[in-house]
Amino acid sequence: MMAGMDMHAPSDTPRPGWLGPWLKGFPALQPPLSLADVAQRGWTLQGDELPLPLAVVRRDALAHNIAWMQAFAAERGVQLAPHGKTTMSPQLFRHQLNAGAWGLTFANVHQLRLGLAAGARRALIANQVINAAELAELLDLRRRHQGVELAFFVDSQAQLDLLAAHWARLGADDARLDVLIELGTSRCGLREHGPALALARALKTHPVLRLRGVAFYEGLQVRGETAPDLALMQQWQVRIEALLADIEAEGLIAVDAHPLWLSGGGSALFDLVAPVLAGGPGRAPRLGLLRSGCYVCHDHAHYGRYMQAMDARLHTPLGAPSLRPALEVWTQVLSCPEPGLALLNAGRRDVSFDQGWPVPVWHGAGDGRVAAPAGWQVTGLNDQHAYLRWDPATGHGPAVGERVALGPSHPCTTFDKWAWLAVVDEDDRIVDAITTHFA
Repeated sequence: MMAGMDMHAPSDTPRPGWLGPWLKGFPALQPPLSLADVAQRGWTLQGDELPLPLAVVRRDALAHNIAWMQAFAAERGVQLAPHGKTTMSPQLFRHQLNAGAWGLTFANVHQLRLGLAAGARRALIANQVINAAELAELLDLRRRHQGVELAFFVDSQAQLDLLAAHWARLGADDARLDVLIELGTSRCGLREHGPALALARALKTHPVLRLRGVAFYEGLQVRGETAPDLALMQQWQVRIEALLADIEAEGLIAVDAHPLWLSGGGSALFDLVAPVLAGGPGRAPRLGLLRSGCYVCHDHAHYGRYMQAMDARLHTPLGAPSLRPALEVWTQVLSCPEPGLALLNAGRRDVSFDQGWPVPVWHGAGDGRVAAPAGWQVTGLNDQHAYLRWDPATGHGPAVGERVALGPSHPCTTFDKWAWLAVVDEDDRIVDAITTHFA
């Protein structure tokens, strides 16, 4: 008997590190099993062993995306610090780190804890750390993970004052915490050059914090059209270089903090963000950190549209997309109550809808899958239902019981609806699994 395991515990009792009937998408009558044993079960997407809906990741597309993005960054002289909030999966974190990612990015200290446990030795918190509990947790993580390099974002004197007060009450050690000044336009971040430079000057003598570099997020302004997006990044570059030049001229980066870190978002526009991060002749040496996270599984609509524009700029050969959709949610037709309508057994609890409805990708009745007809579209979601529609005058829909695979329009908010996802090969065999940790 394995140490620490109660062999008399009911099979639906959650066990850390295991899959079991307490998880949706896992067969309720099967005993719990470890991730390492998933491939031995012989499950397939066309069989009857697994209940639907089920979220899956395609192994080959996943491997392609991780390798392609790592090569892209290396060719352009920048490093990948992929955003962990996309998947919150320790297995995927390790894949990204093993492929050569510099480190990982997170939105808060809670997420950082998972990343450090998964093996990250460098990390960004792409957000403002502000409260005492989070600061205490950050200091605890730094003590328990000796040698880890960390930095978070700052954008106000009020934040600096709060952190100094928290630090004094916590009785923290003497080692300072690295920060990046965040520049912004429509979310967090300083809007103007003068206040940003003033904050850099304040950090020079701050008792808690040490300036390590500058960060920005361009994503909310991206249009997916080359001319305006190129103009956008030219504006960002002018703004960033002006601030970095003044910071360097005044010696506001500590000697032992060189090279300075410069970090941008990049999921929707990484081909134009990378040159800004890399710098060039006559510019201060910097470590460019690209925080793109969605590349790992890409998507079928939202980022897919941006990728079409990037592929055109990158001169990607037709039929060879740079990134491939790797994430799907497999469903089953519950009812066809009227011509041109099928109700699927997946809804807002199972697939993202914040950036558009999911896209029908595949369908099949048990003897293989084929591409979904172009006329099929999801027109709405309830909590547990998807409305699949087509024109009955010009096409046919699926039958009751038939499987329909949906491609999410936005990967981030599909991952957080699943505690585990099956990994499948091109023959739809389940060859592995990953877990997520959003709660």
